[in-house]
Amino acid sequence: MKLIYDTKDATYFRQVRGDLISLLPDNRSQKILEIGSGGGNTLVEIKSRSLASEVVGSDIFSLDNSNQRNPLIDKFIIADLEKDDLELPLEYFDVILAGDVLEHLVDPWKVIENLTKFLKKGGIFIVSVPNLREIVTISKVFFLGDFNYNPEGGIMDKTHLRFFCKKNVKDLFSQTDYEIKLLKARLDIIEEKSIRKAFNRLTLHIFENFLTAQYVIIAKKIT
Repeated sequence: MKLIYDTKDATYFRQVRGDLISLLPDNRSQKILEIGSGGGNTLVEIKSRSLASEVVGSDIFSLDNSNQRNPLIDKFIIADLEKDDLELPLEYFDVILAGDVLEHLVDPWKVIENLTKFLKKGGIFIVSVPNLREIVTISKVFFLGDFNYNPEGGIMDKTHLRFFCKKNVKDLFSQTDYEIKLLKARLDIIEEKSIRKAFNRLTLHIFENFLTAQYVIIAKKIT
């Protein structure tokens, strides 16, 4: 699996997901599990800002010269989520983060089901996934007949195995014990974001599903 990601620039694994951090509950004593943690930079940022009392990360392979072994991270697990048990305490975490991770999995629905056991009742899953219905992406498929993968990233990232539209993002949690608390369309990660945002306002959000590059969802465990 690591060979698939070897062509990625190092920055791909070292991003701080400030957008997801901003969605965390205001609770300094919360415990957070992040899957697909990459170099661990997001967890280090969370801990350094005292936004959690404990942070645990997991990724499929180790990264040299990264924050995976930073002392601010309480535990970092190298594991394949679709094959390995993380061996963590049950109903322990207040938050599970999965930033642009599920689209890389063969069976993201099963992974969510398996991870649910580690989340407390009332805890939340914060997830972001790319939107296949985004206008540039879908235009290439339908008008140019081009379903070409991009080795550098984006919606058509070469490492993506699953693809989602808004309805499918909701369905990720529809068969599990969750209540969707937030489903947010993100237009601000596209290069021409100011144009898209202006057009979205002028058209009363009618075309928002085509302008959105990514959806962010917060789902609360209710049982």
